[in-house]
Amino acid sequence: MKYNAEERRGYMATIKEIAQLAKVSPATVSRVLNQDETLAVTPEVRNQIFRIAHELKYIPPKMRHAQKGKQIVIGVADWHIVRKDRPDIQLESLSLVAAAMPQQADVSFLRIAYGKEVRVDGIIAFGSFSEKEMDFLRRQSYVILFVNSDQKDYEFDRIIMDYEQGLYDMVHYLMDQKEYRSIGYIGGIYEEDGVRIGTHRLKGLQKILKERGCYEEKYFCVGELSRESGYQLTEKLILTDDVPEVLILGNDEVAEGALEAVKEHKYRIPKDVAVVIYRDIETLQTKYPTYTSLRMLPDIVWSTAIKLLLERIVDKRKDSMKVYLPAKLEIGDSA
Repeated sequence: MKYNAEERRGYMATIKEIAQLAKVSPATVSRVLNQDETLAVTPEVRNQIFRIAHELKYIPPKMRHAQKGKQIVIGVADWHIVRKDRPDIQLESLSLVAAAMPQQADVSFLRIAYGKEVRVDGIIAFGSFSEKEMDFLRRQSYVILFVNSDQKDYEFDRIIMDYEQGLYDMVHYLMDQKEYRSIGYIGGIYEEDGVRIGTHRLKGLQKILKERGCYEEKYFCVGELSRESGYQLTEKLILTDDVPEVLILGNDEVAEGALEAVKEHKYRIPKDVAVVIYRDIETLQTKYPTYTSLRMLPDIVWSTAIKLLLERIVDKRKDSMKVYLPAKLEIGDSA
């Protein structure tokens, strides 16, 4: 059975049509689309059903009344890099980024919570996902772009971040150009439901400093990814009277607490201690926009992701793409 997306504009696909194209029974299609986990089908068959359903723009009966006049909605799956109890303030500005694209589409953005079913036209997914998480994402949309995923196939578009080069650039700037001799780290680890946030940036920095023979364990202070932990860890380090020349702060929230402690103890930045802030997806409006920072996900990541998704959604591009982008060291007045 052949089909053409343009010819089907305005046409409501049926489970029977999906079954014919997938070469399975309508009952199998129905059970897959309704997330029946007791059904024994291979991942390949399940993925094929999701793919065909999305290409035919199949809409479950219970959701059809909500689809009229709907703008393009892009979901953001960020639960592997942002705590679920924190906001993703980056989403507030993305509609403006999308409006500047050649497609001139009306686009809104929605943060996706794992396990909560939504219907979106495309997804930006950050990190590596289990097979169950992949199934969940496919149920929401088959137009998915992965950022720093370990996917090995060419099914989806991917953006690969060169975080390591960004770390090397940062250490080179601090130690070779600015000639600082000691570097410390104030950060945290968050772990819940198999999600672990904060380890890669910590281990990456440790690795580079060890390679250069200048790693000092006493300067690495790790607690929780929170403002309170940032404050407590920094104050504890300051009270030892042995503070490194540079402090790398693990994220925006940690930085807020750490810098509060630094200022309470009358340390001048950068004269008494230099500061660099890790920034990935921002969960706070930063109070320190002019500080030196390592942007793990610079703006070009978002604009490239939106561009690639709209090419899939609006322009119907079929071939997948893989794009490599670097983390970005932004020189400010704190280091």
